[in-house]
Amino acid sequence: MAITLKSINKLAVPAIIAGVSEPLLSLTDAAVVGNIDLNATESLAAVGIVSTFMSMLIWILGQTRSAISSLLSQALGANKLEQLKDLPAQAIFIITSLSILIIAITYPLTTQIFQLYNAENIILDYSVDYYKIRVFGFPFTLFVIAVFGIFRGLQNTYYPMLIAVLGAVLNIILDLVFVNGFLDIIPAMHIKGAAYASVIAQLIMALTSAYLVLTKTDISLKVTVPFNPKIKDFTFMILNLFVRTLALNAALYFATRFATSYGKNYIAAYTIAINLWFLGAFLIDGYASAGNIMSGKLFGQNNYKDLILLSKKLAKYGIVFGFFIAAVGFASYNYIGLIFTKEPEVLEAFKSVFWIILLMQPIAAAAFIFDGMFKGLGKMKYLRNVLLLSTLLVFLPTLFIFDYFNFKLHAIFIAFTLWMIARGLPLIIKFRLDFKH
Repeated sequence: MAITLKSINKLAVPAIIAGVSEPLLSLTDAAVVGNIDLNATESLAAVGIVSTFMSMLIWILGQTRSAISSLLSQALGANKLEQLKDLPAQAIFIITSLSILIIAITYPLTTQIFQLYNAENIILDYSVDYYKIRVFGFPFTLFVIAVFGIFRGLQNTYYPMLIAVLGAVLNIILDLVFVNGFLDIIPAMHIKGAAYASVIAQLIMALTSAYLVLTKTDISLKVTVPFNPKIKDFTFMILNLFVRTLALNAALYFATRFATSYGKNYIAAYTIAINLWFLGAFLIDGYASAGNIMSGKLFGQNNYKDLILLSKKLAKYGIVFGFFIAAVGFASYNYIGLIFTKEPEVLEAFKSVFWIILLMQPIAAAAFIFDGMFKGLGKMKYLRNVLLLSTLLVFLPTLFIFDYFNFKLHAIFIAFTLWMIARGLPLIIKFRLDFKH
């Protein structure tokens, strides 16, 4: 495997386009409902609160992508792929079954869940309406994420890109039609329309994913028993990533809870800011995905020389790309918020912290790239420990201290910045110690 910019970009560029689809669903909802005539600020706030909770659920169970990709890529590098052909279907069955259980548990408790985020009155009502529809897309989302793991393990990011672009385009079109209405045929459904748009887009993506796996790979989606012996490794990876993602979402929960407590203008501004941060993160994640995919195969081949070379090149490309995203953000600083809202108070609060998010991009790039490489290597336990410690010892203390001094949204995004540094540095140090040259 040649470690060149061309070979990296062949995987990274489609992965960037595919990765953008996930935050784009929430950003599209935010942009459309934030510009409606009826209670736009409250609707935008509700989308932000629900998107945070949905992201938590998706990230916790969506770790199947990394686990499947790691196992398949290592097997591909060791020429043992035939031994794992039944594992993806078994993994998908387990994870989608869990998603249905989560729907059954959370649906009757929706009001209580969003009260924990400090939502009340109209914002709480809108949050409940939006979640009770959008949650039905959850199993479809997890199915698509698992399929992305299959393709990544096979060193293919092209088909995930096609699926993601299809979903994003569908979601934009359906958002505009369902939220605002279409002639006299479809009535304006406001925030409920945004939720319906997301569910339909996720269903179409799932059907397309199943078709491409069955027609473009030798991987079967038929669940067989007994389970593959590697399902044990898969389970341990998932459990470690599960704990890790709980720590990640603890940070997001406290950030959203604090932002909501500051008032509707602040939670609306936070919704715009955090979703733009997610967009930047998923853009950079394309290079992290290339690291995940290529490192797994190189590790399976015991090719440590190229593994070290890959880490150096990916870090350089990712950080440069992070600076590029920051530059684009600064160039459009006074205009980007207008896409989501015209409320002066919301725009003022957003612009007061957007610079922190932009400065965070190169830092996040390094952290995400080594995070992706460690997933490819299957070192989920170390990833778990790093995120637990960075959340408990860095993010939460920083947030509470700066909140005490009334920094409001600044407290949240300063905490996120220090959190990213605490996540990235230990991974870089550990990688260099494990693969000395």
